[in-house]
Amino acid sequence: MRPAYSVLMVCMGNICRSPTAEGVLRQIVRDAGLEHAVQIDSAGTHDYHPGHPPDPRSCRHALRRGYDLSALRARLVQPLDFSRFDLILAMDWENLEALQVICPAGQQHKLRRLMEFAPTGLGDVVADPYYGGPEAFDAVLDVVEPACRGLLIHLRDALRLPPAGHKPE
Repeated sequence: MRPAYSVLMVCMGNICRSPTAEGVLRQIVRDAGLEHAVQIDSAGTHDYHPGHPPDPRSCRHALRRGYDLSALRARLVQPLDFSRFDLILAMDWENLEALQVICPAGQQHKLRRLMEFAPTGLGDVVADPYYGGPEAFDAVLDVVEPACRGLLIHLRDALRLPPAGHKPE
């Protein structure tokens, strides 16, 4: 059975930011009891690390916060992804632009940035931690977690579900 809604997280190589966002959103969706209704995946705009697990630093920092990324593997965005996913979320402006170049005209409306779902003041991109130290990997989680919580509100609306904590009258 196909999930009712699908989300693809996208960064450059699919080993740091997008697998982190995938892992965080999976857990948030699972905690909300919606794992059966939402499909979540991640991919990269560049074919740098096909089949590789996420960066060990991403895995380590995510695991400290309760997100297990160990089963994820890097892959390149595929043409079929544009029809298969309802929402395709870039981690930054450069990856959004790369997606816009290869996305069919009829699917452009699916392209957005993850940070559009974050609370005001957290910035407009998820910065690439690859060349940074441990604090850069924590910074990814610091913005991805609230952005994914905001995305959950969007998903509940897209699935026509009441807001969390809503009690019917």
